[in-house]
Amino acid sequence: MSGKESRILAITISSIIAMILIGSAIYVLGEMKVLPGNYILYLEIAIWVVGILAVTYLLSLLVKRRLANSIGIDNASSLGFVIRVIGYALALAGVLSAFKVGLGEALAAGGFAGLVLGLASQDVLSNVFGGIMLLLSRPYKVGQRITVSTWQYGLDFPTYSPKYYSNDYLIPGYTGKVVDISLLYTIIETDELAELKIPNSIMIQAAIFVHDKNERRKVRTRYEISKDLDPDAVIEIIREEISKMDDLIEPPTVRILEATQTSFVLGIDVISRSIYEEPVRSEVIKRVTRVIKSMTTQRERIKETK
Repeated sequence: MSGKESRILAITISSIIAMILIGSAIYVLGEMKVLPGNYILYLEIAIWVVGILAVTYLLSLLVKRRLANSIGIDNASSLGFVIRVIGYALALAGVLSAFKVGLGEALAAGGFAGLVLGLASQDVLSNVFGGIMLLLSRPYKVGQRITVSTWQYGLDFPTYSPKYYSNDYLIPGYTGKVVDISLLYTIIETDELAELKIPNSIMIQAAIFVHDKNERRKVRTRYEISKDLDPDAVIEIIREEISKMDDLIEPPTVRILEATQTSFVLGIDVISRSIYEEPVRSEVIKRVTRVIKSMTTQRERIKETK
């Protein structure tokens, strides 16, 4: 057991013992008429709520740490989420029981109050129910790399007309690894190593791209070549060179996309088994650069011999 896990277990046990001792002391003082009855009731409620929430948090954290290796980090996170929901339900049930409010009375009296509270805490409740729906439907899991595309968080992209190496289109979204799914937020560690917290109400209605290690990704690379080179010969040699890359699923496709007065713009499409586009595109650019450099050198030598 690591040092952090030992501290969590010690805090959990200490919290449980402290709640039992404090509750027993309050009960004894109440029976001895030392404290007013109402004061004891409110104090008991406060201790109950604080104790349940503290123990729930510590238990969920301990479960995620201890069971992550045995049942998987995603299942451990889901179990921790369930523990937190049960803890909150127990805290609420304890408050209602302390005030001797039955289920029927709570439903009857909570009509107007529930409407007011529901309107006041609409965003919070939508996040809570969103978290529950994410737990049940599981569109993504803790540890997976995802891209979140949603209209609530807009993104701006610069556009450069002569930028041949950019994508033909961009997906407005945030990409990263899911770290945790809590009652209110989904926490993502972005590719820039920043922690991003997105409300569950946003996640439940967003478009989610789930990436895995065996993902098939089509990567397009644009490359500009001189019109002095024979395009058919260039395309054939580039196709042969790109075919030597690792993790290719299908043969590459090379075609002319457009032409300027002095150059052709080639589009090189490869389907590779990769999560990221950048390493694949980098390898394609390096191989194409070597091919073009070699062909240009040969062409200059032929000119010199003539």
